[in-house]
Amino acid sequence: MIFAFISIRILDIFDIILTAALFFWVYRLIKGTIAISIFAGIFSFYLLWLLVRALNMELLSSILGQFIGVGVIALIIVFQQEIRRFLIFIGTRYLTNFGFSIEKVFSFAKEPTPRLRIQSILKACKTFSETNTGALIVIARKSELLPYIQTGDILDAETSSRLLESIFCRESPLHDGAVIIIDEKVKAARCILPVSDSINLPPEFGMRHRAALGMSEQTDALIIVVSEERGEISVADTGSIKLNLTLTRLKDILENEFEDDPYKSILK
Repeated sequence: MIFAFISIRILDIFDIILTAALFFWVYRLIKGTIAISIFAGIFSFYLLWLLVRALNMELLSSILGQFIGVGVIALIIVFQQEIRRFLIFIGTRYLTNFGFSIEKVFSFAKEPTPRLRIQSILKACKTFSETNTGALIVIARKSELLPYIQTGDILDAETSSRLLESIFCRESPLHDGAVIIIDEKVKAARCILPVSDSINLPPEFGMRHRAALGMSEQTDALIIVVSEERGEISVADTGSIKLNLTLTRLKDILENEFEDDPYKSILK
């Protein structure tokens, strides 16, 4: 009796690792959302189709096969937000970290690091935290965030701590919503952000935290949240959120992502 053995190449092992990593990334993106239930339903439907084919039930197999045939298009429609989040996750966390960008393909000039008046933002966040003033600050990276800017009131003003404090003052008509900052300017205030659809968020998360997380899932922006109830500072980025940060930790995050502003001030 002749036994045929399966030959495994190094390339096959590499293929398995890449596939496992891909499924792991997909699981991370849909974990805790309603999409994971949809995925389970689609997977069950696919197993049913395989069973029907194995039993040679031709009529039912052909009917189910018509749905399987358009499965890719259906998946794109159903998982539109998750696919968008996945592509942003890959482009922001991996390609950008390795220094890749479309602009570099067509330009030999060095891509400038986004400028930000970090000291002004830190001073405002310190005031917000001490006075339990709720705040939601969106800081753009590469995306211009034009659709979200258009939902608010255009300011196009130089970033300063006094401006941010006046915007998020409880008596201000602009405090309800988000501020969007691009480079050294506050482009707009009272902006409406998308809310995360995750069902596993902590119960203490209010609309600000959900909006910050949702914005980080759909764009490459970095979002700062200050809790109105506890005065805690949090940062949302690429679909995850870091809670209860100190001003020193916030300063490290901002300086790692942006070029510091030219106006140095002592944070007291």
